[in-house]
Amino acid sequence: MKELMSLVCAAALLAPCAVQAQAGGGRLEDVESLDGILNAYYEVVSRPEGTAPDRERDEWIHHPDALVAITGLGADGAPAIQTMTLAEYHDRFGAADAEAFFEWEVHRVVQRFGNVAHVWSTYASSREPDGEVFGRGINSIQLYHDGDRWWITSWIFDQERAGNEIPAEFLPDRAPGR
Repeated sequence: MKELMSLVCAAALLAPCAVQAQAGGGRLEDVESLDGILNAYYEVVSRPEGTAPDRERDEWIHHPDALVAITGLGADGAPAIQTMTLAEYHDRFGAADAEAFFEWEVHRVVQRFGNVAHVWSTYASSREPDGEVFGRGINSIQLYHDGDRWWITSWIFDQERAGNEIPAEFLPDRAPGR
């Protein structure tokens, strides 16, 4: 009987945590699989003009301590990097008055060991859901599975440009699109 009461008490104590985690903006299908979390990753940044990215859903798929890194070229043409927390990223790039932006995955390479996964995710970007592609690049996404769900722990990306073309092994067998 003592064991049963201990289990009931433990369940009662943990239930609010489970409800809070689910209410934290999250759809369980977003974090149950690599496909789910990567689909959500692209859906949260895609938006029509005048709307903000889905910050609540983005926070749901990212670990609370997640880091973001954006690479490119500085004004002097030298490689540059900006690193930030997810909250800093949202504050800098999540304005509701932003232009329309749609991004989708065109190719994926997954490397997984135990509870850790690394994903090379080639993307294409446009101003309309099925519009002309104005940019491509590769996201390097690190993920962790805590036994119950996947978390994005960090990501870094670089854009395709002259002298920085996407290698063939990171491209689909067909032209980028949906």
